Amino acid sequence: MGPSEPKRLIYASPNGDRWHLLRAPGTGLSFVRHTGNMASGGHVTDFSLATFLASGRNGPEHQALRRLIGPLVGAAAPRHP
Repeated sequence: MGPSEPKRLIYASPNGDRWHLLRAPGTGLSFVRHTGNMASGGHVTDFSLATFLASGRNGPEHQALRRLIGPLVGAAAPRHP
């Protein structure tokens, strides 16, 4: 990720782990980046939205992303009378 690429903080855990929502500049696809805390090595892992929100994952970081994108998904859904 370059210094000019925007990222949005999804969740920061009490132990220092952070999850950000980013957009890949080449494809325009959104993804989640997890940055582990320094005590655990500070490893960085990228996840597609589908993988991150896969069934059965319901940690506070997953809930925060669902709250963030929920209104966007609801607004895009067709309305039936």
